[in-house]
Amino acid sequence: MTSVPETLPRVRPRKAKIGLVAGGLGAYWPQFPDLLPQLQRSATRVGERLRALGEDDFEVVDVGFISDPYEGAAAAERLRVAGCDLIVGFLTTYMTASMLAPVAQRSGAPVLLINLQPTEKMDHDTFDTGAWLAYCGSCPLPEMANTFRRAGIDFRSVSGFLEDERAWTRIGRWVRAAAVRGALRHARHGLMGHLYPGMLDVSTDLTSVSAQLGGHVEVLELDDLRVRVEKVSDAEAVARMDLARSVFDLDDTVDETDFAWGARVSVGLDRLVEDFGLDSLAYYHRGLAGEQHERLGAGLILGASLLTARGVPAAGEYELRNSLAMLIMDRLGAGGSFTELQALNFLDNVVEMGHDGPAHLAISGRRPLLRGLGVYHGKRGWGVSVEFDVRQGPVTAFGLGQAKDGSYLMVASEGTVVPGPLLRIGNTTSRVDFGCDPGEWTDSWSASGVDHHWSLGTGHRAAELAAVADLLGLDFREVRV
Repeated sequence: MTSVPETLPRVRPRKAKIGLVAGGLGAYWPQFPDLLPQLQRSATRVGERLRALGEDDFEVVDVGFISDPYEGAAAAERLRVAGCDLIVGFLTTYMTASMLAPVAQRSGAPVLLINLQPTEKMDHDTFDTGAWLAYCGSCPLPEMANTFRRAGIDFRSVSGFLEDERAWTRIGRWVRAAAVRGALRHARHGLMGHLYPGMLDVSTDLTSVSAQLGGHVEVLELDDLRVRVEKVSDAEAVARMDLARSVFDLDDTVDETDFAWGARVSVGLDRLVEDFGLDSLAYYHRGLAGEQHERLGAGLILGASLLTARGVPAAGEYELRNSLAMLIMDRLGAGGSFTELQALNFLDNVVEMGHDGPAHLAISGRRPLLRGLGVYHGKRGWGVSVEFDVRQGPVTAFGLGQAKDGSYLMVASEGTVVPGPLLRIGNTTSRVDFGCDPGEWTDSWSASGVDHHWSLGTGHRAAELAAVADLLGLDFREVRV
């Protein structure tokens, strides 16, 4: 993800906790004296590589090497107390399922089993039994899988060798997915205002958020914002305008009074987020005849975009599940900007998508623009809006839908942002090529169960999102035509 300017310091998210336990069958140690030291060296290397995946984003809780069910039970208790978001069980050689079953049962965290033998292959001409056993981490894997499934424990594994980059790519995917799961389980999501009238797809049962994703939804009033905006000083508003000028180009259509109002609302919005400890925000208010709440709602785009760039995603039109989707993409390092369908281009085979609302400035393909709008289409009010396009290259459209039974589903589709003409109407328009007829893609995407809003982020992220869905226990659908 492109870094945001130093003037927009990123909000530091919670660090995930990754548990690590390695083990092997203790009966081998007296039989093959050189085996345990070799396996312990491998376990040390696994710990080093886990930490190298991103110490700024998570910490590794290493409970050491276990050799029997008693040590397994003790490790399980230590990992339970640590409150891990993912536990990595390293099968260094054969070990019984009774050694790891307590870890999976007691911790309440998903478990990833890894089988990484020392090198690509054995040296058959020189290996004795002890040397072979260091390569035998695959042996217990079916036993673990069978036991886990019989115990009602979800099973996932990665097999390879110690310095196998393919395997570490897959391990990193699970670790990042666990960090997202942890972010959701500990998050506080703001929901301010009221539902956009008639948008039946965006209506969300708030209990379902806590039940299926974890976290808490804080219901806010526009007055919670109003009282904070009223306390913003003139100097603070001017400073926010200066900040905005350092981030945006200002179009000639920007009215200075509207710009100043958006800056004042932005400062108040920051205080709202800080006071309520929010990790995301969805908002909407219809208003009437320029009254104060209408003006507040219309003045949110600047501040919401600045917050989104700093890692607190904000979505308009009361689209809570979309602010959640934006949070997921942000925590994967993909950015994630508020998006919906705009038009189809059948000559260039692209889908044009974006929104007249908050943008993730860190993934902009160019310096973003502030444009003055005398009217927000479909909404009341007026003010400044953000105009930008996601930078060219691979992207993923990702939405969080909801099925008839209330269960959430994650929907993704990988494409490429390509160059070409864009509207200049204060929208976050991007031209996305999904490698097929844009009409066929639109039909398949619409039939997937996704809402009419979603998050557009950089990179091809379907595999990472599938891992997130797995850890959350959600259905995952990838749209391909």
